This record gives sequence, C-alpha cells and structure tokens, in this order.
Amino acid sequence: MALSCSRLRSRLSLIRLSGLSTNKITNGFYLQDLSCQSRLPLCRHYTSSKVRRGIGRYVSSRLQWANAKYEGFLKRRFPRFFLLYRTFMEGFKMLFQDARDVRRIKTKMLVDGVKFQDLNYREMEKLRQFRRDLIKAIPLVIICIPPFANYIVFVLMYFFPRQLLIPHFWTHRQQLEFRRLYHSHRVQHHQPVLKELEYMSHQVKNGHLQSLLKNLCAKVQSGGNPKVSEILAVRSLFSRAPLAINTLNNNHMRYISPLLFLTPRLPGFLIGRRLNSHALELFQLDRALSRLGPHQLSESELKQACYVRGINADSLGTNQSREWLSQWLQVSSALKESEVSLLLHCIVLLSANYPGASSHH
Repeated sequence: MALSCSRLRSRLSLIRLSGLSTNKITNGFYLQDLSCQSRLPLCRHYTSSKVRRGIGRYVSSRLQWANAKYEGFLKRRFPRFFLLYRTFMEGFKMLFQDARDVRRIKTKMLVDGVKFQDLNYREMEKLRQFRRDLIKAIPLVIICIPPFANYIVFVLMYFFPRQLLIPHFWTHRQQLEFRRLYHSHRVQHHQPVLKELEYMSHQVKNGHLQSLLKNLCAKVQSGGNPKVSEILAVRSLFSRAPLAINTLNNNHMRYISPLLFLTPRLPGFLIGRRLNSHALELFQLDRALSRLGPHQLSESELKQACYVRGINADSLGTNQSREWLSQWLQVSSALKESEVSLLLHCIVLLSANYPGASSHH
C-alpha cells in the first residue's frame, strides 16, 4: 500500500513537470491520473480548445489591424475609391442580412404553412424587393466567378453603378439621384396611358360610366388632381373588357409596364401575365399595409412605399407622403381582386398632378 502511494506521488510529480503531455497507461492508474489532471492548474490553462481560441483571437486581431491600416491608406491616398470600397463592404453586410431574413421568412412559410398574403407588410416587402434585387445582381455575380475578376467589378461599379448595382451598393447621394432618374422615365409614360385610357372610354357602352371616365381623364390631363370618390366611381369598368388586365390591348399594356419598371419589349401574352402578377402582389401588399397602418412606417419605409406606388416622395414632406399613401390605400381597400387593373392606372391618376410631387412631363 505504501509502495502504491509512493508510486502515485512520483507519477503526479512527473505529470506536473511534463505539463500533462503524457497519455501513457501504466500500473492501472490511468483513471486516477485523469481525475488528478482535472484538478491541476496547468490543465485548465493549456487545453487545446483554449489554445485554438487564443490563436483565433490573435489572428482576428491582426486581420482587423491590417484591414484598418489598409482602409486608412485608401482614405488618405484614394478618398473616392475609399468611399466606393466602404459602400461595397457595407452593401454586402446588408445583402447578407436580407438573405438571412428571407431565409427565415421562407422557413416560416414552409414549416408553418403561412401563405404570402398572410405575411405582415414588412415580410412581404422584404420578399418582393429581395427577389428584384437578386435578379439584377445575377450578372454581377457571374462576372465575379473568374479569378481576380473582383478588380474588374470595382471598375464596373465605379463607371456603371446604376446599371449593374442594386441599391445596397449605392451611396445615399446615388440613391436619391437614381430614384429621381427612374421616376422621370416613369413619368414619361403618364400621358400615353391617359390617352389610351381616354381612347378606350369610347368603347364603354354605359353612357353614364363613359362620361365619368372621360371627365376623369380630362381632369388629370388638364393638371387636376382627382378625388378618391371620382376614381372609385368608375371601378366597375376595370373588372371587364376592355379595361380588365386580361383584356387590355398590347399597346396599352406596353404603356403601363414602365410604370412598374417592367420591360415592354416582350410578347403581349407575357406582358399581360407579368402585369397581372405584379398587380396582385401590389394588391396584397396594400392589404398588409392597411392592417399595419401607414403611421407605423419609418420615414425611409414611407418613401419607399410611395415610390413603389408611383410617386417620388423625396420632394414631399412626411405629412404629404402619408396623406398621399392614405389616399392610395382608400382606393385599394375598396377594390376587389378582379378590379386590380384600376390599381395600375392609379399610378398615373393619383400621382401625375399631386401637389409638391416632382413630376415632369
């Protein structure tokens, strides 16, 4: 017994001196040695997991230091490129965050059986915008695939930011500038849509409704801003020929497509399907926004909601923007799904002459 204790004490001394590096099993004392190791200070301080964490923290700190030095160099020597670089890095962070949000929403829809129309407004808008951004980002991702192509991407970003990049990678000044430019392209189609609508009014057989539609078109064409009641008075005309979406002629659909930033250079049946899909999506967004309440939107969300529906709210105050959006929702809430064609025409009817809006024909 005394011999065993003596051997144990000598073995513990060796373990302490060797830093617990031995894993040899002798004399049947492996389990006892293991229990002793757990109480030794060196074991606690030098476990492999803690060593790995220490190395990881060191490497991370050195990378952060190197990145800070690199950014400082760019900021001093190439300030314009530094702004592009920072915008690019922040844009990727936002894009990855959006991707995580979309994945969470998709999982919710799949696991809980939630349909798109049952999502809340912010979830709907996130899915809608992410899908549009992803489609536009695909060519840029393809360009990035070859080795060292990221340098080419930076050059393209610098010279063609509007054509190649999604809003995540735009500076605040670019966002305002590009939104104004896109809206000016949309405004160019206001008059063609109104003229086509006036022309189609001659095919309306009901004399009273025909008169109401002609007066509505004339009021907007002369610079007037129609009331919600005047628009809703002709709602029934947009659920049947010739103004329902599936009965619009090709020219009419091609005039409306740019209002939603859709290309008109497609066969007529494809344009009709896309218009119907976007109109129903907008209709469901309006339902969700009515449940939330426009007053719950932040200023950036409010401006984006107005922009999607046909008006550039950058030139409007917050109260004016909320007032316009409330008018839109009054019209939308009163419509049936079969009348969504009127919702598309409201992009012109409600925004063309709204006081303070930056519309230039």
